[in-house]
Amino acid sequence: MNKTKEIWIAGFALFSLFFGAGNLILPPTLGAKAGLDWWIVVLGFVTTAVTIPILAIFAHAKLQGTLYDFGKKVSPIFSTVYCFLIYSIAIAIPSPRTAAVTHEMTVQPFFETSTLLTSIIYFVFVFIFAINRSRVIGLIGKFLTPIIVFILLIIIGIAIFTSPGNITPSTFSTPFVDGLLEGYQTFDAIGGVVVGAVIIISLNYSLHTTFDAKRKLIRKAGFIAGTGLLLIYGGLILSGSLFAITFTEEASRTEILTSLSVQTLGNLGTTFLSVLVALACFTTAVGIVTGSADYVKGICNNSQKAYLITAVIASLIGVFVGSYQVDFIITLAVPALMFLYPITIMLILLNIVPEKYASKLVFRAVILVTFIFSIPDFLGFIIPKENLTGIKSIIPLAEYSLGWVLPALLVFVLINTNKLLLKK
Repeated sequence: MNKTKEIWIAGFALFSLFFGAGNLILPPTLGAKAGLDWWIVVLGFVTTAVTIPILAIFAHAKLQGTLYDFGKKVSPIFSTVYCFLIYSIAIAIPSPRTAAVTHEMTVQPFFETSTLLTSIIYFVFVFIFAINRSRVIGLIGKFLTPIIVFILLIIIGIAIFTSPGNITPSTFSTPFVDGLLEGYQTFDAIGGVVVGAVIIISLNYSLHTTFDAKRKLIRKAGFIAGTGLLLIYGGLILSGSLFAITFTEEASRTEILTSLSVQTLGNLGTTFLSVLVALACFTTAVGIVTGSADYVKGICNNSQKAYLITAVIASLIGVFVGSYQVDFIITLAVPALMFLYPITIMLILLNIVPEKYASKLVFRAVILVTFIFSIPDFLGFIIPKENLTGIKSIIPLAEYSLGWVLPALLVFVLINTNKLLLKK
């Protein structure tokens, strides 16, 4: 296999990793609300939905380890707790969300059945595939992603050339921040740290035996994957803004995506897309349940019983949470994301910078400060925001739920500057 072909194969593999069908419901709604500011929203959205996840892959290429290695410089206890929280969130939010998306896009338009019934049937099959480790899922995934991408490019192309009228004004007061925070909902940064190592190890490096060669391949593959995600996400946000006047004000995220596909592809095309999205959601759910069960199995001395119990628990949680509407699940995820995403982003960045700037002291101080200053952002979605007005007024960017950014950056700079001064 020549180098160019190997790079493209790696790039498509990474793209498939991050391209979750459930994420498709986010960009069109952003675009519908962004209006004329759609391009600013794109910049914010791709920061957390594309750039950070791809950097997570670069960090994995550098570490050549597991999720545990991302936080071990802070402390073994921290890394263990972090891993537990990440996997817990994965089976509690993004996995059930795939069932809810499947119901609203594939089942609800044709059958008057309850979301609970869909969720039960869905996760019974997820459990069966998870315990049998079927290769069918992998084969389906390889064919689904290219077909879905092709259909989405058609939707985007038709939307650009057949838009119904003028773009509406933006409803966002801070479009970049709104796009950035909505990017949290893709869970792709978490996905990057969870399965990035698996993807990298699985890639065929037959022509690249050295560490540096692997790093170079990953960088180029990451650029390919990132470019693909940027085109799809950016195109869907633009399409949403172009067709904003055709959506009802109370339309849900799945309804907006469905409406956009109907207006561009027609009913038959929309039905085909819905079925493909449902299958792609299913592969994602199986991957999350299997990955979480594998993690628990690994820390329990490769106990198959631990694997089975974890798969059962993950499926039961999926049935319960997946029986709710997609928009409710997205709202439910916000507090957890406001807590975990800042820490995950800083772990990714710290694992990328050169070793001399990322000592154990730097890791511990930056993560501690990130945790402390993200608490008001986390609490802001649990208790009345008026109760936090005082503390948020004295923390820079806290009003935008980004109060952790400057303190973390300041601590990083101060510790490294002090280290340089001591050497002199």
